[in-house]
Amino acid sequence: MARAPDILCIGSVLWDVIGRSENQMRQGSDMPGRITQLPGGVAMNIGMALARFGLTPALLSAVGRDAEGDELIKACEARGLITDHIYRSEDLPTDKYMAVEGANGLIAAIADAHSLEAAGDKILLPFTNGSLPAPYSGAVALDGNLTLDLLAEMAHSPLLASADLRVAPASPGKALRLSPFIQARRGTVYVNLEEAGLLCQTSFTTSAQAAEGLLVRGAVRAVVTHGGDPATVGSDAGLITLTPPEVHVARVTGAGDTFMAAHISAELKGRSPQEALSDALEAAALYVSGETKI
Repeated sequence: MARAPDILCIGSVLWDVIGRSENQMRQGSDMPGRITQLPGGVAMNIGMALARFGLTPALLSAVGRDAEGDELIKACEARGLITDHIYRSEDLPTDKYMAVEGANGLIAAIADAHSLEAAGDKILLPFTNGSLPAPYSGAVALDGNLTLDLLAEMAHSPLLASADLRVAPASPGKALRLSPFIQARRGTVYVNLEEAGLLCQTSFTTSAQAAEGLLVRGAVRAVVTHGGDPATVGSDAGLITLTPPEVHVARVTGAGDTFMAAHISAELKGRSPQEALSDALEAAALYVSGETKI
């Protein structure tokens, strides 16, 4: 019997190729380090973290019917993720993400999510072919690697009208793709300080300012992080701001996804707003310190 998911993770599922050096780096640096390849993508990272927190996530994405895609599906299933609803394309290759990180953080990254974008609304077929209930009333985590047109469609779709939507932009360059959810007053928006500024067409110095700005802009609820500085959850009920634990930074890629997953998990388990934010900050700190296994 097929497992029923606790939450849907919709967006990028790909291979992460990450080069890390213990040295400080800048543009043009050539340093010794380690290069790893792991399952990644925002939806995948959120799903893996949710599984570590005891939930059963299902992935909705596009993965090629190539050798890399077959291995990626196996890796997803080995981590407790439901892959039955992933669109497997015959003519689109499996996507990849490549990043370089130094002791001073992320140096550069390229996300090749062209297959996901090309697949478009085919990834939503499970809602119309009976594989998933529609309208869907459970929790849904979305990422900004989907096209703006598809995200706008989902913000207004009757198929997701009753869903608990949680939306993240995937990167500052895709922050504006969250605009349809703010305009439609749907869901919880998870952004960092830079992304909040892009959405509000201004700049902020604190997460509290950014959360207030997003609420004024029309967001129903906004969760704003700022690296090791205080993070804020803003809603009609007010603002909650907490400071993350101080840790040695061993890795960066995937930290925001871990934070979002921990926050969602805590809320689904009935934790209070302040407890959920505290849990999420602690989980993200453990992740960037390297203590959390991937």
